[in-house]
Amino acid sequence: MRLTAIPFAVCLLVIPALAESANTPSAALDFARKLNQAFIELADRVSPSVVVITVEQKPNSNSLDDEENPFWDLLPREFRRELERQREKQRSERENSPGRKEPPSIGQGSGVVIREEGYILTNRHVVDGAEKIKVRFKDGEEYVAEVRGVDAQSDLAVLKIDTRDKKLPAAQLADSDKTRVGEFAIAIGAPFYLDYSVTFGHVSAKGRSHVIQDMMMDQDFIQTDASINPGNSGGPLVNIEGEVIGINTLIRGLRTGIGFAIPSNLAREVADKLIADGKYVRAWLGVRIESLRDSTEYRDLVNGVTEGVVIKEIIPKGPAANSELKASDIVTAVDGKPVASGQQLKNAIRSRKIGEEVTLDVNRAGKNIKVKVRPDSWPEDAAVLVSGRRDPEGEPVETASSLGLKVQALTSELAEQYDLEKSEGVIVTEVERGSIAHSKGIAAGDIITEINRKPVDSIKQFREALKGADLKKGVIVNFTSRGTSKFEILKESGD
Repeated sequence: MRLTAIPFAVCLLVIPALAESANTPSAALDFARKLNQAFIELADRVSPSVVVITVEQKPNSNSLDDEENPFWDLLPREFRRELERQREKQRSERENSPGRKEPPSIGQGSGVVIREEGYILTNRHVVDGAEKIKVRFKDGEEYVAEVRGVDAQSDLAVLKIDTRDKKLPAAQLADSDKTRVGEFAIAIGAPFYLDYSVTFGHVSAKGRSHVIQDMMMDQDFIQTDASINPGNSGGPLVNIEGEVIGINTLIRGLRTGIGFAIPSNLAREVADKLIADGKYVRAWLGVRIESLRDSTEYRDLVNGVTEGVVIKEIIPKGPAANSELKASDIVTAVDGKPVASGQQLKNAIRSRKIGEEVTLDVNRAGKNIKVKVRPDSWPEDAAVLVSGRRDPEGEPVETASSLGLKVQALTSELAEQYDLEKSEGVIVTEVERGSIAHSKGIAAGDIITEINRKPVDSIKQFREALKGADLKKGVIVNFTSRGTSKFEILKESGD
């Protein structure tokens, strides 16, 4: 009897212990609760710095729903269709009521306070063409805002509101260079007029620089899978510490989990200048560039360098045109700081003092040299950036050499005929339609200055340079077209 009672007594002791263990949360559940609370606290802390921006736009302004806007093609198809329906409805109403004044269009976006005295950062496309701008805070307070300055190339704008000496809750901008792929990312804004929506995800990637196929744009993006929708534009993307790591700007289709934000370091740099001067003057070299890693044909032809930025063209009368830099050079560093992509080179030059000399480490034909350039201010007239490439479609059709072109010595008469300044090189007089040269856009009137890095200043030099040329590997042709120095690789397709 005594032995039988012992197990029963043990059970009486164990059952309360098991019940107590069942009521005690596991370490995993306790961690999840703490993480849940962290997101709640983050939203409570950051949301007072976020504003909803309502814009009355001028009729027919170049707003986001304008097909001329570089962001139009990046809008989700469903959203574009809705904008097109609204635009068609407005057009129909105007036609049926010719005497009625055309009403302004209403748009909405988001923004974030960056200075307590009333400066708000948003996207340029949110306020572009605005006649009246209002910003509303989470507590319901509303202010009329004025545009302090915009920077079209980064798609950033700074607004100013009169706070009547009231200090606003300013968000803290993070050092976006320290942002890590994989870390939490939280978006706060007003998607589809749903104010102060909070979504979270992760930083999917950094340094996305080919999102917008427009050479006028100057920024790389942070990619995130935090849900971003129309109306989030201009709002903050923040990390788990509540610091702004980016300004939400673009989405790649609805429900795709692919959104893009302008890094906070660029946003800070541009905003500070817009606040101080009302504009942002960026330095430039006057070149067209491409990452060596993206230039697959050229990469196979160079030795001694695996990372760098290829100089594709040198713009006439630009800063680089007054230096020793050449098309086909590979820039590997700026003042000793390595650059491996076009955006890194832009970032290294953008904030340089105008006219202040910079030293470029350059690989040219396998040799490392240094080239000094004095950056100038980015030209206000965008026409200077337009390539002078001639359309070869109208050129005479005649069979030429294996390259598909004919050349002559550049005489004074030919220079006058093609409206050229007499210079070194041989002039292209004919291009065979469908040839390798034709496919690369080389046209009559272009001046060839080098073949496979060998100077060409006469027909004899042209022939000598072509002797060792191998079209299967590729032939590097340096030439000028309407004053623009550039290079192309002429290579057989292998078909």
